[in-house]
Amino acid sequence: MPPRAQQSTSHTASYYAASSVPQPDYPRLTGELRCDVCVVGGGYSGLNTAIELADRGFSVILLEARKVGWGASGRNGGQLIRGVGHGLEQFRPVIGEDGVRQMKLMGLEAVEIVRQRVERHDIPCDLTWGYCDLANKPGEFDDFAEEAQALRDLGYRHELRLVQPEQMHSVIGSDRYAGGLIDMGSGHLHPLNLALGEAAAATQLGVQIFEQSAVTRINYGPQVTVHTEQGSVRASTLVLCCNAYLNDLNRELGGKVLPAGSYIIATEPLGEERARQLLPQNMAVCDQRVTVDYFRLSADHRLLFGGACHYSGRDPKDIGAYMQPKMLKVFPQLADVRIDFQWGGMIGIGANRLPQIGRLRDQPNVYYAQAYAGHGLNATHLAGRLLGEAISGQQSGRFDLFARVPHITFPGGKHLRSPLLALGMLWHRLKELT
Repeated sequence: MPPRAQQSTSHTASYYAASSVPQPDYPRLTGELRCDVCVVGGGYSGLNTAIELADRGFSVILLEARKVGWGASGRNGGQLIRGVGHGLEQFRPVIGEDGVRQMKLMGLEAVEIVRQRVERHDIPCDLTWGYCDLANKPGEFDDFAEEAQALRDLGYRHELRLVQPEQMHSVIGSDRYAGGLIDMGSGHLHPLNLALGEAAAATQLGVQIFEQSAVTRINYGPQVTVHTEQGSVRASTLVLCCNAYLNDLNRELGGKVLPAGSYIIATEPLGEERARQLLPQNMAVCDQRVTVDYFRLSADHRLLFGGACHYSGRDPKDIGAYMQPKMLKVFPQLADVRIDFQWGGMIGIGANRLPQIGRLRDQPNVYYAQAYAGHGLNATHLAGRLLGEAISGQQSGRFDLFARVPHITFPGGKHLRSPLLALGMLWHRLKELT
């Protein structure tokens, strides 16, 4: 994001904000209200938790500090990719073989939740199917065959297709990659329009949404009271869905998630012919590096190019100047193209890269979801469903799988977390060069 953009009460100046459907203004919370469940956070996690609970008959109030979709939900790369978490096998000692398999299946279900949400509520978000993993090295391409077989063994019903190195120009107009894996069950969309559509769906189900209503303090207990500057909400259950923007609202949760910067540029409109020379099948794509490049075409034929996750806690002074050389390494033919938009924002990362979905140990009526490690578009929707199931007492075993996984607190407090993790990520980058 531009420096200090997080202080704004409107959407950051992104391509998504400039091309979104009309953005309604929800009221600011004033006075004292009561409900069954209070949700804090107006991104995908909060919106989908509210939808799931309202569908189950709960009265829900959602509080958003700025605008619905203001954070990562309205600024992300728009890539809707199967899976949840990284390296799920590492959790086998905690959740067992069957638990790992269930998490893998839920990673597939997460994409279907988005599909169903868009179809049920007729959300105009340019949902387009087709995604390709890009191999930077031959060894990564060899891994794709195993990944495809593992997905088939899970019963994955969508088309999976390996792309040999010599066939890569059918997917991408670049000589940079050593093969690919096409997945027609993943795709891409306009993320802010999805968030706005889900907010509209939530209100139709009876959810009360309040914007510009930052939470100032929380009184915990059998009944939770959530305070803002001009009002309060008293509820039986509280759900915290603030992710990278939790700040100091709850220190126990804040210590387990590291905010990291991620950045995107959008070119000028290229025209359909030139755009299809870059991505002939209009797929979202992503490479395999620790600091990933991910990119896709917009509905009006721009290239949206993102990546370069920053753990330093400081944004580049000029995002366009920082990101454009990365784009030109992939597409040198775009040297003459103007960059129309540049923006970024914070994603939440946990130490083990598994989404953190659970409840507070000493406050059993306080639930949370956070730390999606840059894969939040689908994982947030899964989190909303699991929270809905747990709070309503339905299929809480699925929620418990995530809640059982321990998550460490980053050392060093909030001022040293980012530099320490930045050193760790530098080590991973050096390994990629060997």
